[in-house]
Amino acid sequence: MDGNRFADKVVIVTGGGSGIGAATAYRFGREGATVIAVGRTEDTLKKAAAGAPTGSTIVTRVADVSDESSITALIAGVAEEYGRLDVLVNNAGIGVPGTVEHTDTATWRHVLAVDVDGVFFASRAALPHLRRVGGCIVNVGSVSGLGADWGLAAYNAAKGAVVNLTNAMALDHGHEGVRVNAVHPSLTLTPAVAPFVENEDFIAAFRQRIPMQRPAEPAEVADVIAFLASSDARFVNGAHIPVDGGLGASNGQPHMF
Repeated sequence: MDGNRFADKVVIVTGGGSGIGAATAYRFGREGATVIAVGRTEDTLKKAAAGAPTGSTIVTRVADVSDESSITALIAGVAEEYGRLDVLVNNAGIGVPGTVEHTDTATWRHVLAVDVDGVFFASRAALPHLRRVGGCIVNVGSVSGLGADWGLAAYNAAKGAVVNLTNAMALDHGHEGVRVNAVHPSLTLTPAVAPFVENEDFIAAFRQRIPMQRPAEPAEVADVIAFLASSDARFVNGAHIPVDGGLGASNGQPHMF
């Protein structure tokens, strides 16, 4: 960790109330940033802020990233209040199990609204402010966007869209001084997966597939996000970094020897 490398910077983290989002807010906060943690539930955000590292500045704001007017107004308000915006971390996301045949229309639209529309709305609102200071965007994708899962059709489609939206923004805005990159976690110990992690068969299956034989801690994903947002990554644009313990190194075949 490089001390206060984000001192005087303003960072927005969507889905900042728990898991990877909260860990990311903490990481930027420890390094001197003013962090705006955005989420839909005020109580969850307040609990996360209460657990922030001593001396960090974590400000909570309630907004729904899938609501165009809500997230647009929030980002405009942050830029006006603090005079700048340096980093946008598009972390908010949801996943609902189901094949195409067994996913109803409302569920399909809800997953894409949060996971894809949310990235689009927040990025569009942030870009003019990021352009002024040479800021950047880090999208939190998923290994489920780099390859598919069984029974997660809507989530796979949404996270796959985030991959190519990251590419498009990197092309369109890199020459403007705005870098756009993405991290792609595998199984991470967040509240959303907590019930599954308690299942021994579930964890055993992942240990068979992940060479490091464990899930990621949210802070391990946050560390990579902070790197991509830092000046250490000043010539990194359009990159996709799996944070998966080596899962993606496999060709997909089972253990043979």
